[in-house]
Amino acid sequence: MSLFDGYDIATSGMGAQRTRINVVSANIANAQTTHTAEGGPYKKQNVIFEEILLNQQQKNNSNSDKGLNNQQNISQKPLSSVGIKEIVDAKNEPVMKYEPEHPDANEDGYVAYPNINPVIEMVDLIEAMRSYEANVSAFTTQKTMDTQTIDILKG
Repeated sequence: MSLFDGYDIATSGMGAQRTRINVVSANIANAQTTHTAEGGPYKKQNVIFEEILLNQQQKNNSNSDKGLNNQQNISQKPLSSVGIKEIVDAKNEPVMKYEPEHPDANEDGYVAYPNINPVIEMVDLIEAMRSYEANVSAFTTQKTMDTQTIDILKG
């Protein structure tokens, strides 16, 4: 494990949650959008996370060092962080509302609205914000530990 692995993991988490916050915010902002450039109502988007292995070289070394004891092999397992695999459109069908005067109404007078529940989106937003804050806290803790270690070594 290198000196900066803790920072790398925390910053990858912050980046992933920042993307999630942006996507959820766009969902909330477009909850009533009935017409997009692609045509039809806005489609809710979801973020798909993926695990990213750090220190892949350490993993390869642990496979070649079969003579090491278990404790040493455990310390050489690769660290993982989080990344964005993709941002996908939800498969939810639009909500049809009878509004014959609306410019986007179909021939029967129904308007297709995005199937977005603002309450659920707000809960997702709060969860993403809390996860972001937890990563900031982990980063700060790592910084404090490194500072104290340097102070001890200088002393």
